[in-house]
Amino acid sequence: MKDSNKKLLKKRGKEIQVCTNCIYDLDVPEIFFDKNGVCNYCNQILELKSNYGTGKKLGKEKLKNILIDIKQAGKKKKYDCIIGVSGGTDSSYLLYLAKKKWKLRPLAVHFDNTFNSSIATMNIAKVLKILDIDLYTYVVNNKEMDDIFRSFFKAGVPEIEASTDLALSEVMYRAANKYNISYILEGHSFLEEGITPLNKNYFDGMYIKDIHKRFGTMKMQTYPLMTLSRFLYWTCYKKIKKIRPYWYIEYSKEEAKKFLKKNFKWKYYGGHHLENIMTSFYHKVYNPQKFNVDLRNNTLSAQVRSKKMSRTQAWKTYNKKITDTTELIEYFQKRLSLKNNEYNSIMNAPPKCWKDYKTYKKIFERMRLLFLFLSKRNLVPYSFYLKYCK
Repeated sequence: MKDSNKKLLKKRGKEIQVCTNCIYDLDVPEIFFDKNGVCNYCNQILELKSNYGTGKKLGKEKLKNILIDIKQAGKKKKYDCIIGVSGGTDSSYLLYLAKKKWKLRPLAVHFDNTFNSSIATMNIAKVLKILDIDLYTYVVNNKEMDDIFRSFFKAGVPEIEASTDLALSEVMYRAANKYNISYILEGHSFLEEGITPLNKNYFDGMYIKDIHKRFGTMKMQTYPLMTLSRFLYWTCYKKIKKIRPYWYIEYSKEEAKKFLKKNFKWKYYGGHHLENIMTSFYHKVYNPQKFNVDLRNNTLSAQVRSKKMSRTQAWKTYNKKITDTTELIEYFQKRLSLKNNEYNSIMNAPPKCWKDYKTYKKIFERMRLLFLFLSKRNLVPYSFYLKYCK
């Protein structure tokens, strides 16, 4: 049997069952394999490709109709859509597609968690200047944000970056409401990034509020918390739609990088989601060292599925130790005022998860039919329904 088809591969010196179509292994939460050894996440990707017509005529037609609706809803308005920006590849290229290819009038929206890398900041500035796109930025109080991050670190849960993701979503809704915009475009591609495994990276407004209440020392005054009532207000009452264009088209991150470098003097920041210092710490230090979780398998598995990398090479890369983390750790400790003994004590303490704290999860599950209805009308991403409501 060729190595690319082996069901058992070595991980940390022991054999473990690995999907024969990607590199998700038995350690991935809620994974199971079909008779051919293919995992449920690979089959989920196939289902999404079929439903959205990704890269096919069906997908192009669906997106074409959505773009018509966006332009119609945006008539006589200064902007017709919101695009969240981070300085990363996906959002930067989406700005180009929206403005130049699709002839939309986007407003770029950025949530500054005060941990931006200089490269990300410059990337945002370069792309927006050349494309002549306005920027709406929400800057949180840095001490308050430090307090939230410190709270999650003390709580011992993996989702130390959850507050940034949820805040960006809330800020985009607020900007859409302020300028009477009906559509938000998000630069997520399940072909390039995969779908985060169930029970990984869970977060919601109640989760953030509960952890901060237990471990925080400051009031959340500038942090834009999205509660359940606000979420329902944005989706059910204001009917602000969220669209992920890359779910419909054939999108290549590598080609996008080359294009951005050539046409915008855009710079690469070293890895997926590493354009932010806190996100870099999360991916390179916190998750691997405390939880023995390496989220590189999401992107690497996506590359294997799309035949951009061999399964053998992806597995080899995935099992290669992450290095060059000393500066990240030092910055994290200094920024959050953590002494060595406190940092080491928390890192070595037994891990906890979102189930140990208050969340909206049970409510989402009880409301799953509503969220399924909303997902079919692009009022919430379908991935939200899959992850939060089942």
